[in-house]
Amino acid sequence: MNTEDIEKFFEKKATLNEDYVKISFRQREGFYGLFLKDADYSYLKAKNFWRIVPQSQLEAYKATKNGNLARIFNGAEFSKLSTYTESFD
Repeated sequence: MNTEDIEKFFEKKATLNEDYVKISFRQREGFYGLFLKDADYSYLKAKNFWRIVPQSQLEAYKATKNGNLARIFNGAEFSKLSTYTESFD
C-alpha cells in the first residue's frame, strides 16, 4: 500500500495511537497492531514507514507507553488494513 491509501484508512476508519488494526501482508503472516504517531511520524510517513506496536507487546505498551516496544514496517509490504472489529465481521 502507498502512503495515501494508509492515510485514507486512518481518516475514515481508525485513529492513530488508539485503534487496533489488522495488518495483512503480501508475503508474510498478518497480525494485529497499534500504529503510533511518535516524534518521527512525519519523517517515517514520507518514506512509507510506519511505527507499529505488535499484538504481543500491546499490554506492555499500555502499561508503559514505551515507544521502543514498536517495530518499523514498510507500508509497501501491506496488502490490506482493517479495524479490529471489521476483522471479525
